[in-house]
Amino acid sequence: MLQQTQVTTVIPYFERFIEKLPDVENLAAASIDDVLNLWSGLGYYARGRNLHKTARLIVDQGGQFPIDLDGLCALPGIGKSTAGAILAMAFSIRASILDGNVKRVLARFHAVTGWSGDARVNKELWRLSDEATPENRVGDYTQAIMDLGASVCKRKSPDCFGCPVREGCIGYRDGLIDEIPMPRPTKKLLEKKVYFLILRNKEGRVLLEKRPPTGIWGGLWSFPEYTDKVELVEQCIKYSIEPPDLLWMNQHRHTFSHYHLDYTPVLLECSAFPNHVMDKAEHLWYGISKKNTCGLPAPIRRLIQQLENPD
Repeated sequence: MLQQTQVTTVIPYFERFIEKLPDVENLAAASIDDVLNLWSGLGYYARGRNLHKTARLIVDQGGQFPIDLDGLCALPGIGKSTAGAILAMAFSIRASILDGNVKRVLARFHAVTGWSGDARVNKELWRLSDEATPENRVGDYTQAIMDLGASVCKRKSPDCFGCPVREGCIGYRDGLIDEIPMPRPTKKLLEKKVYFLILRNKEGRVLLEKRPPTGIWGGLWSFPEYTDKVELVEQCIKYSIEPPDLLWMNQHRHTFSHYHLDYTPVLLECSAFPNHVMDKAEHLWYGISKKNTCGLPAPIRRLIQQLENPD
């Protein structure tokens, strides 16, 4: 959960997740819908899917967790840095890490210029990380350098005067703290425009469909999505809803790491809806006011809440 997400954001999700799925056996036995429901709102949903896959692999292999770098990296969603952190902090095995906080500390301390995503810079930071990793108390060191980056050597307004390694920091000595690490080269985000069809029946339930297992919001439940108005109206006609009385709602924007999603919700009240168009495994009627256990993307959850409380 802490991959690409801050601790303060993760804590309530972690506590709720552990309460429902306290060990690897419970996680492996859970459905992917249960897992993604607990993950809903946290983002980067591939992490939740990979965690579920990993739990099932471990249980299938007799419950034995790998304690070597190659074995850990073979598990879904675990890269070299996460594997190193697990080895160091869970098993006291010497292994280096290079998360965002550690990159920032090492780059400033050694005055490594360039964007950390560049292959040359990344290779140098890995070398420095391995060089700095001690043989003894490796778990304490790993936690300490991550905390140093998170609480002292922060991206903005670092506390250099409170830094315990300030005297050896070349970036501080040469006045380069504000310039290192260099930001990712700016790239204009692409824009994607879609329409969400909100079909609401006379019981107040809305139709959701399951998204493909991979890609954006993979495995989550969402409203049927269309790329243009004509396609949406044609689909309504296929559903035997003619003429469709559509309410076009305000456009919203949700930003992912690599593009903006501009979506327009379109509400259609339907007193009767033919069940034959529904695949039970891929569609469901979602009760807005009832407790549901399916995973929803944050924008979809907000739209559903808006339907429940229009004010």
